Amino acid sequence: MKTILKNGTLIDYKTNTFEKFDILIEEDKIKTIAKEITENADTLIDCTNLYIMPGMVDMHCHLRQPGGEHKETIETGSKSAVAGGFTTICPMPNTNPTPDNKETLKMIIDEAKRVNLCNILPFSSVTKGEKGEELVNFEEQLNAGAIAFSDDGMPITNAKMIREAMFKANQLNSFISEHCEEKSVSSGAINAGKVAEELGVGGVLPEAEEIMAARDIVIAETNNLHTHICHISTKTSVNMIRDAKNRGVKVTCETCPHYFTFTVDEVLKSGVNAKMNPPLREEKDKQAIIQGLKDGTIDSIITDHAPHTDEEKARGLEKAPNGIIGFETALPAEIMNLVDPGHIDYLNLVRLTSYTPSKLLKIDRGTIEEGKIADITVFDPNEEYIYTKENIVSKSKNSPFIGKKLKGKVKYTIVGGRIVFKD
Repeated sequence: MKTILKNGTLIDYKTNTFEKFDILIEEDKIKTIAKEITENADTLIDCTNLYIMPGMVDMHCHLRQPGGEHKETIETGSKSAVAGGFTTICPMPNTNPTPDNKETLKMIIDEAKRVNLCNILPFSSVTKGEKGEELVNFEEQLNAGAIAFSDDGMPITNAKMIREAMFKANQLNSFISEHCEEKSVSSGAINAGKVAEELGVGGVLPEAEEIMAARDIVIAETNNLHTHICHISTKTSVNMIRDAKNRGVKVTCETCPHYFTFTVDEVLKSGVNAKMNPPLREEKDKQAIIQGLKDGTIDSIITDHAPHTDEEKARGLEKAPNGIIGFETALPAEIMNLVDPGHIDYLNLVRLTSYTPSKLLKIDRGTIEEGKIADITVFDPNEEYIYTKENIVSKSKNSPFIGKKLKGKVKYTIVGGRIVFKD
């Protein structure tokens, strides 16, 4: 089976490539990259005016299966992911049952293989049932197919336990992806401040994220361990991580498109569809996130894709669950808010969405080179459209992007040489 991508602009961070090439894919691998390929192929894709990048890698999302299939399934989530240009996604372990054992992990991996749309690399929980009381068997979980470890939205409050978990993960060449939230100062619906006061709802203090991030940086620095901090959202978090990296601390981190697209003011327009954890912050935080992406403080962009039903979100700001869907809006948000304003170029977009996430996960992805697996995203950087509820592929429709004009459209997603999405 041969496929040729013709006349597209290839963007590859590793090889510092941003120019027109033809690409020949044979079976599951990239066979040839050349200025012109003339041989016959089973499929020829005209990529004139289109950009070709390594398939996007999402280190942090939620597929809800098992236990939350009314919100999303591995199949519907995979369809949404490939529609957004993602070829590899890493679901978090906040399912029921929790993947704190090899049997539940196997169930998730087997269903992902059955669906067979994108690479699905599940996280194991750090503790049994994400309760923060008893560590899982780290070695057994990795052998069963876990990509790394996280208790997701359940912060591990016991410093002794998170320290032990970091040691165990690092010894096995893995890491802990830590949701940083000091619960004693995190009660509330949205970011603390004027908007929360105007709406008469409780406010989440930014210190909730920062205190816990500081704790994990201390443990990492003191013991020369790697820690990964989830979805950072505040200026202080960016500053702390930058300072720690400058001292040589093995800390990495991620952020989401909503933190460099919106501020807490979006709650006044989108209501519960702008409610997530951590919450949308202030303009100074948004600008700090953008600066952190520019200067390398922030290692990767993730979606934190978090599906919820309309009924769940209809409970109002204080009672509705946190989270928004994100697979299908990530690339346009990045183009519109990072590339078009000149904060980063397309090479660095690939660094943040494909190359570095692959390095952190220790998978052989994130680059387009001869001999590599053909995981590829083809997109039109200039196509504009209105994002409507009717066009959402995800099973859930909770997004602050609904009704907004977006720019940047995925046209093809290729996984292991197979076209798994075509616009």
